[in-house]
Amino acid sequence: MPYNYSKLLGKIVEVFGTQAKFAQAMAISEHSISSKLNGKVCWKQSEMAKACKLLGINELDTGAYFFAM
Repeated sequence: MPYNYSKLLGKIVEVFGTQAKFAQAMAISEHSISSKLNGKVCWKQSEMAKACKLLGINELDTGAYFFAM
């Protein structure tokens, strides 16, 4: 069963406005972000940590954004 990244996507739009701006802040391509949000490519632990920092997500809430089913 794939993970549900809808909460993460909502946070990305809330903070950055677009996936493109978030991808730029993450220093990875927009295509890579799209692939990760669509469950085609897995998030690396270091990417999750950086995303949480950029999005202001508390460490304790990581699961709600990256591991929701």
